[in-house]
Amino acid sequence: MKSPTELAADQAAYWNGPGGQGWLASYARLERSLLDIGKTVLALAAAKSGERVIDIGCGNGGTTEALAQAVGPTGHVLGVDISEILVGAARARRVPNATFVVGDAAAHPFEAASYDLVFSRFGVMFFGDPVVAFRNLQQALKPTGRLAFVCWRTTQENPWGLVPVRAAAPFLPPLPKPGPEDPGQYAFGDPARVERILKESGFGAIAIEPLDVPIWMGADAAEVVANAGRFGPLARAFADATPDQIEKAKAAIATVLKPHESAAGVVLPGACWLVAAKASAG
Repeated sequence: MKSPTELAADQAAYWNGPGGQGWLASYARLERSLLDIGKTVLALAAAKSGERVIDIGCGNGGTTEALAQAVGPTGHVLGVDISEILVGAARARRVPNATFVVGDAAAHPFEAASYDLVFSRFGVMFFGDPVVAFRNLQQALKPTGRLAFVCWRTTQENPWGLVPVRAAAPFLPPLPKPGPEDPGQYAFGDPARVERILKESGFGAIAIEPLDVPIWMGADAAEVVANAGRFGPLARAFADATPDQIEKAKAAIATVLKPHESAAGVVLPGACWLVAAKASAG
């Protein structure tokens, strides 16, 4: 079993390598897929004029820019991501009232009791030690501050991710199975675990609500297959597979997704948690 430090190092290596590169290569498609989710979690966060905000896992700055528009010229947003690749892309946006830094949420020296809001769209599930990370974020918030984020529910509740992976799996080298406390895309699927982590980190008034949304995967099955190896678990599996294995896996993905094609593209169900909390348990 890896230590939290080793898990964090693994995440840093991934997001500063193929993960960050894959995210940038897939950015337009991913943003379309997550558009409605992003609007919903931004509404939950309800950033206000003049507020100071931390955007965790800011990626290439799309959510940071939206938050910066909400807080206006008298506010400020700090975008934090572990990936130098993605932070570089975020800085290129030149958002006037935002700053982007490469950092680990568990260790970054945030100014204590200075922020109104900690926000994240799918950025908090990758912490090596989530209690340490959330405690560091909680200490950065003002006593009146708040937390708002969205995370995926379980693998089984997200057919958009499960269906292609399950179809391809018989033809590809097996992916390592994460432990119950390991970071990863679906690491916050258990709401009891999320609540425990936040309570141990000092947060209070925790609210965890389900959000069920259709996920657009591509214009048709062929497009989904063409993008399958760019980002996500299939990209990791393809990296260790032979060309013949990849060809068979892609054929299987096309077959299983063909029935889901429509005028709207390939759309499968997605399931998230919307999480809100207050900075103080009192």
